[in-house]
Amino acid sequence: MSDETQSSREEDGQRLVDLGASMSRTGRGNIYTLTIIGQIEGHNTLPENTKTTKYEHVMPLLASIELDEEIDGLLLLLNTVGGDIEAGLGLAEMIAGMRKPTASLVLGGGHSIGVPLAVAPKVSMIVPSASMVVHPVRTTGTVIAAPQTFRYFQKVQEGIVSFVTRHSRISPEEFQRLMFATDEMAADVGTVLYGERAVELGLIDQVGTLSDALDRLYEQIEAGKQSS
Repeated sequence: MSDETQSSREEDGQRLVDLGASMSRTGRGNIYTLTIIGQIEGHNTLPENTKTTKYEHVMPLLASIELDEEIDGLLLLLNTVGGDIEAGLGLAEMIAGMRKPTASLVLGGGHSIGVPLAVAPKVSMIVPSASMVVHPVRTTGTVIAAPQTFRYFQKVQEGIVSFVTRHSRISPEEFQRLMFATDEMAADVGTVLYGERAVELGLIDQVGTLSDALDRLYEQIEAGKQSS
């Protein structure tokens, strides 16, 4: 094994430990795999015993993936409970703006602000057992009881609805209906969707497995090569 190959493997191993990310090089293309797990951390640091995805790590990483000529595509693996709205939506916007082939696979859960992240890639997939929770914008802590506060939350929610419906096949009316459903969750407003139902409603492109998601990525890579 050459020193260059050994160094590359060591870098890949450290990247997997630090960021839950890895680079796979195959004859069909080089795929960068990135995980979005736990709670998406925003401006406030969460407790050490909470699994988090830190936006200040992922944002520059996404930019470097887009710029790296050795990377042919991005595979996004999601198992998240949601988290900070601005951070999650910012990451989703970056993924949606990438020119490179992208695909997502929802595993376990893609809840709350995880929904925009799931639909941001060019192809979105979900395993049959995974769930997605769609609910209105909410917050914790002190809230100023004023009309301006309500309008702010309303605008944030409109932004999320707009993003999701632009990057999926679901209509704004249907997505908002799911948001405000009162007969789905015992202690909350919203809807829980599992694999096939999420596809039926047009939120996710298709039900599939890891190999299916990789096949869709390779298809995008090959189509890009033929058109260039």
